[in-house]
Amino acid sequence: MALRSIIKLPDARLRMVSAEVETVDDDVRALLDDMLQTMYDAPGIGLAAIQVAEPVRLVVIDCARDDEPKDPMFFVDPKIIWVSDELACYDEGCLSIPEVYESVERPAECKVTFLDRDGAPQERHCTGLLATCIQHEIDHLNGVLFIDHISRLKRSRIVKKFTKAAKLEDVV
Repeated sequence: MALRSIIKLPDARLRMVSAEVETVDDDVRALLDDMLQTMYDAPGIGLAAIQVAEPVRLVVIDCARDDEPKDPMFFVDPKIIWVSDELACYDEGCLSIPEVYESVERPAECKVTFLDRDGAPQERHCTGLLATCIQHEIDHLNGVLFIDHISRLKRSRIVKKFTKAAKLEDVV
């Protein structure tokens, strides 16, 4: 396992649509393990492969609280097949947009199909924080960021802030 660098806004790769995984093999499992270690180190509760500059449809999640045992989940080619009419609001953040948190409204529940780390088909009914997290991460796989779900004015301010910071880093 190795720590990977997390790409940050305004990196254009965050807007890429990720490719499906053809085969769940040792290389895919190694990337999933790297992603999990990177997510824990950040620290975060979810990470999509594109956030470590790998444009493939992989997600790792662990919504366990600090006082609970780790509960890592691996999603290969996840697809949302159902969402509830009921909505829920969570203050979302993103490892690719550090220190920014905004209230986002999403379906309160969803069902997801995916392959597990052994390539076996799975289906999972997600509620609460897990439902929000999996929707957030699948958005990443489709080139969508959580700031796309907030007002245009707030989004514009955030993008300008990160674009300015990136230009300053380029000068240094």
